[in-house]
Order: sequence, then C-alpha cells, then structure tokens
Amino acid sequence: QVQLVESGGGFVQAGGSLRLSCAASGRSFSTYNRGWFRQGPGKEREFVAALRRFGGFTRYGDSVKGRFTISGDNAKSMVYLQMNSLKPEDTAVYYCAASTGSWGNADSREYAYWGQGTQVTVSS
Repeated sequence: QVQLVESGGGFVQAGGSLRLSCAASGRSFSTYNRGWFRQGPGKEREFVAALRRFGGFTRYGDSVKGRFTISGDNAKSMVYLQMNSLKPEDTAVYYCAASTGSWGNADSREYAYWGQGTQVTVSS
C-alpha cells in the first residue's frame, strides 16, 4: 500500500507556471506506475499525465501536451508535474495517483491509490 500527498497548488495568472509535487510513503513507490489527473468544477476526472515506474516513459492528455511535464525521483519517492503556459481552463483539483497495472493508462479506474488533491486556480 502507498500513501500520496500532493502540494504546490495555488492561484496563478494565465500564462504563468506552477510545479506540483506528490510525496509517496509506504510500500516501495518505485514499483508503481504514476499519474496525474484533474477534476474541474462540474467536470469529470480527466487524465493529465503518466510516468512509467522505470525508464522515464511519459504520456500526456491532449489538452496539456507541450505545456505540462511529468517527472519523478524514485530515490525520494516523489512525482512532479511542471505546468507552464497555464490557461483558465486548467483550473481544477489535481490528483496524484499510483497504479500496479500497465503504465500510461488514462482510465482513472486503473489507479488504486490517490492523494487528497491540490487546488490550482488560473485567472484570466
């Protein structure tokens, strides 16, 4: 089992940047594939990015490609989401997630472990 805690959310103007962090504790985090999801007001949870547990392979949702970057540090049990060129439509609660299944999965049901979320608000 693994516990996840996100941080780094906040309020930013359009065009700005934020870096989200996800700290993992519990069973060795290096054995999990990781992902970031978000849920905006009145919207369904949306896939943002995924990181394979080894090898550094990444996958992104279409709405964030070229603007967001997922990365990780297995030694520190951390996952990061660098968000650049933020838009008002990026406003959402962002969640870190971990999966023992195949990596890069955009289906939130494939992730067994979730953090509590961190709010990101982008003003126009």
